[in-house]
Amino acid sequence: MALKNIIIGITIIILTFSVVVYGIATFYERPSYNDFCPDVRIAKVIESQAECESIGGKWTSFEKECIEKPCPVKGSCDPDFSCRKDYQNALEKYSLILFLITLPLGILIIVLGGVVFGLEDVGAGLMGGGVFTILYGVGNYWRYSGDVLRFLLSLAGLVVVIWFAYWFNKRKK
Repeated sequence: MALKNIIIGITIIILTFSVVVYGIATFYERPSYNDFCPDVRIAKVIESQAECESIGGKWTSFEKECIEKPCPVKGSCDPDFSCRKDYQNALEKYSLILFLITLPLGILIIVLGGVVFGLEDVGAGLMGGGVFTILYGVGNYWRYSGDVLRFLLSLAGLVVVIWFAYWFNKRKK
């Protein structure tokens, strides 16, 4: 009987997490690289710094002497340099908003699992889904945050979970 409850709990974790991830994706679209840097930019060979910079690219000069005359290309162009920066900025903003959505949502799911549902496998499954929801949001934003913010978020999360554990167990008695 206990194995059935464990399997049900794990299934609820997976499905709760899926509902959160796909629910957010349905209503809040992730930025797409192609919206910022269309594939058309790659089709053309760029052989001069002026041409490269005119399309928002970044030119890197080769520091070597030419053996052949006339000298072939003296550098290379990264045509997606500017648009990639715009994409990264949009992705950072998206990740912050995703984090701000998933953190309270994950905590809410954990609280619902701990307080509302009397069946242990259902409550534990929802609580696990809440944990994965928080990890999803934190994981997406973690690379953009500094050490101080990471420390404060981790500390705040730890304090909230310890408080909730004490509150829940005290209430249960």
